[in-house]
Amino acid sequence: MHELSFRTLLYRYFFFEWLFLDVTQGDVLERSAARRHNQSQAHWLLTYMWRWLCCAMLLYGLGGAVEVLLGAPAVSALFYVPSALSVSVNAVIAAAWLGLKILSEPHSENQRL
Repeated sequence: MHELSFRTLLYRYFFFEWLFLDVTQGDVLERSAARRHNQSQAHWLLTYMWRWLCCAMLLYGLGGAVEVLLGAPAVSALFYVPSALSVSVNAVIAAAWLGLKILSEPHSENQRL
């Protein structure tokens, strides 16, 4: 079996793009199969949300500790900023999860309702 590099593993630990297929490529059957695959993979998005939430809490805590213990607010910003950015990452993940779990199969123009 092919061993993945640490860099690839780290990327896959934090970013979920590799789990999903492109639904804009191929014919109708391929796009439908890709959508079903993406819907079946949606449960992993909750794991990614949890990872980003834990990292945000850890970074926020480190920022607070650096600010209080060392009295260095400029250095604490190195921890606060990534913590704040993880909120937007979690918002994107939540929107993707809701979209895959709640939205129904799109109807093509050729299908009748």
